[in-house]
Amino acid sequence: MIRKYKLGEPIDTESTVQDIAISSDIPKGFVMDSECVFRIDMSEDTRVYGLGETVRGINKRGWRYISNCTDDPIHTESKNSLYAAHNFLLIWNKKNVVGYYVDTPEKAEFDIGYSDPDRLFIRLNSPNAYFYEITPDLTRTESKACETDNPLTKVVQQFRHLIGQSYIPPLFAFGYGQSRWGYKSREDILSVIQSYEDADIPLDSVYLDIDYMDSFKDFTINEDSYPDFEDFVKSVSEKNIHLIPIIDAGIKIEDGYDVYEEGIKEDHFCKKEDGTPFVAAVWPGRVHFPDFFRPETRKWFGEKYSFLLNKGIDGFWNDMNEPAIFYSEDGLDEAFDKIHSLEGQNLDISSFFEFVDTVESVKNSPKDYESFYHEYKGQKIRHDKLHNLYGYMMTRAAGEAFEKLCPDRRILMFSRASYIGMHRYGGVWTGDNQSWWSHLLLNIQQLPGLNMCGFLYSGADTGGFGADCTEDLLLRWLAVGIFTPLFRNHSAMGTRQQEVYRFPHKDWMRGIIRLRYALIPYLYSEFMKAASCDDMFIRPLSFVYMDDERACDTEDQLFVGKSIMIAPVYTQNAAGRTVYLPEPMKMLRFDGDRLTEEADLTAGDHYIPISLKEVVVFLRKGYVLPLGKPARTTAELDLNDLTYIQFD
Repeated sequence: MIRKYKLGEPIDTESTVQDIAISSDIPKGFVMDSECVFRIDMSEDTRVYGLGETVRGINKRGWRYISNCTDDPIHTESKNSLYAAHNFLLIWNKKNVVGYYVDTPEKAEFDIGYSDPDRLFIRLNSPNAYFYEITPDLTRTESKACETDNPLTKVVQQFRHLIGQSYIPPLFAFGYGQSRWGYKSREDILSVIQSYEDADIPLDSVYLDIDYMDSFKDFTINEDSYPDFEDFVKSVSEKNIHLIPIIDAGIKIEDGYDVYEEGIKEDHFCKKEDGTPFVAAVWPGRVHFPDFFRPETRKWFGEKYSFLLNKGIDGFWNDMNEPAIFYSEDGLDEAFDKIHSLEGQNLDISSFFEFVDTVESVKNSPKDYESFYHEYKGQKIRHDKLHNLYGYMMTRAAGEAFEKLCPDRRILMFSRASYIGMHRYGGVWTGDNQSWWSHLLLNIQQLPGLNMCGFLYSGADTGGFGADCTEDLLLRWLAVGIFTPLFRNHSAMGTRQQEVYRFPHKDWMRGIIRLRYALIPYLYSEFMKAASCDDMFIRPLSFVYMDDERACDTEDQLFVGKSIMIAPVYTQNAAGRTVYLPEPMKMLRFDGDRLTEEADLTAGDHYIPISLKEVVVFLRKGYVLPLGKPARTTAELDLNDLTYIQFD
């Protein structure tokens, strides 16, 4: 059952697709402490799932999360906000299962046992929101392929029916991708492709970060570094390699730049309260932000993707769309005034940190987000009242354009910032993570929450974006990445180059990536089933063994599809790990893409040795794992020549 409640005068986010009548009371179990604070009492055995892309574990209890799309590359446990706002909670214990969707584009806080261990508080920025309460409807009938008797899955399916079917990418998007901020030329890209070919390592995509552009301007090509771009795209596509360029949210202010001049002429940019264009800065320096809340602006911006589509490009990643703000023109002026006032002083402990804070405060300043406006549904609305929708609306612009520009083919699209509803137009990657072992575990634990919120096509930067990756970390991360739909190795300029062919044991890495290609027939099939059933592709053990307390407490093992469970190694120097099996399973040990061991294991704890070059999966009784033969690209996969492993 889904009940909808209205608080105040909420803004329609267009994140839902079902028309639900509004109930007159407040959600069951809610206590309204004030007009902007709701309280839910939690029993000792209450677990709280959801919130999509956040820090910490699968069970969100014990921390304070703030939905406020934030450009912050240091994802430590102390953070409250990351790049996304996914306001769905799944709250359950032995007596009850209920889901809540808090539909507000403003900042919202979820205090889940942080202030009071036995209470969950939802604090809103203003008394305007839609609340959806979702309880498992056991009378609801699904197609046979989608049927479930698990109340957790029931609630997720009902929520996903409410918000609409998840984006489905092209098959090549399940291949391995190589990216780095710092590939500056056509020669750099060709060198990467050739090096993969020489090392006989599968590869489907190479990503183009901001260096491919002319002076970091969207929908331009640096002709000096990438001459004859269309021919270049064609030449690599003949090798079945896809080039995936980045698109940023800010449009450079530059006379003669057609996108800027059109945007000014056709009134597509965000304005300050006085009606003048808002000036901020990102990579190219001073920019304007398109007002993606206007349908005509979405149409205008979306059609700009044709500049690259017409050159043979068939995939994109949208970035910096929280939106990230290095500084605003007004904020920078204020900061310089403050700094000049400190000039010549003896900077003691107080004044020195005042100086430092002044410099640091210009980036992503809350004051800036309160200083420009959007035109939305006939109203002038300040940005902070709509903030969490901005990345969603940018990616929606692209998705709507693709439906018109290339209706007969799928285009790869994923974004950094997101809100529920964007899942219909593209996937997500989890942003600028680090080459830390803790972020490998974070990658594992973010996946179920993203799936609950509809973002099936998701993944992290394999190996980590920032900091220097070690060979053992990359090997362990590859062994996780081969199970995530988005499988991309991405790193930052100035860090150690982490293309897999650069490491001493590149043959081990080759084997793991080859296994990914052998798994694609299974992964893509299970992904499509999850999308069609509004289900999860990756789920915690509790979604299968809800009555098994040990399984419900296990947060480092996941089901991928319906057949297999993974239990990755995510600690440095570990030669294996203990795995909990809630029921008998068949262990499959792979050395690269070669199956080297099958063992029928009983339920319970098992210590499993797993070397750096191995991948171990666990097959459920009564299920089948189809495996294909590895190939250099997805285009070369033979989806009809499969081997089936089963556990009867």
